[in-house]
Amino acid sequence: MMRTKPQNNHSRSTESGFTIIESLMAVVVASILMIAIAPVLALSVATRVQAKRVELASLAAKSYLDGVRSGTIPAPPISNTELTNIAAPSGSSLNCDNQEYCNTNLYCIDGDGDNRCTNTSLKDMVVQAAGYHPAPTGATNEEMAEKGYLLGLRVYRADAFSSDTEEFLPGVGSEGTAASFAGGTGLNKKVPPLVKMTTEIMTNGEDGTTFKDLCERIAIAQGKTATEAAQSCN
Repeated sequence: MMRTKPQNNHSRSTESGFTIIESLMAVVVASILMIAIAPVLALSVATRVQAKRVELASLAAKSYLDGVRSGTIPAPPISNTELTNIAAPSGSSLNCDNQEYCNTNLYCIDGDGDNRCTNTSLKDMVVQAAGYHPAPTGATNEEMAEKGYLLGLRVYRADAFSSDTEEFLPGVGSEGTAASFAGGTGLNKKVPPLVKMTTEIMTNGEDGTTFKDLCERIAIAQGKTATEAAQSCN
């Protein structure tokens, strides 16, 4: 009698799962990759934040200039002190209304629409303004403003005017402003201006800006001393 051999219908699986060691290795590799690209992502975000700040500062400078030229914003303090010798802001507190000078030469440009500048705002900007005119000592601000003057601006972010700010800088580097790719995180305690510029404010009339006034101020803006500018424009 022939006997049939029982058939085993169960086939061995060709698939197997991940071991604990393989899973741990995958986690380690992913962590290393994230650590490697984290600085690049942080720098990218910081650069975008700083670029936005510079854009807002440029708009604030334009707004201030338009107001001074149209007469809606009073002229800043004008003196025969060259603009390069104007010190950076020294105060560390800020709380002033829009469309006014916070103190002698700091002007509030409201960016967030609450009609004031505060040191908690990320959009408010503070313009430090000063005018130069080579007039004799003793001339009033109004007299020098009528002659026209060289206007210098430095724009700082309002949130830098806090109690933990160590120092405001008049400018850094060859351009005299903050780098567009650094400082975006706001951790730098030494605050340089976001925008720094000079421009001519000219007036008309009998006592308005003369060619000699304009020539001297342009020469000074190009780096000459007041004495050198006066000699070259005679």
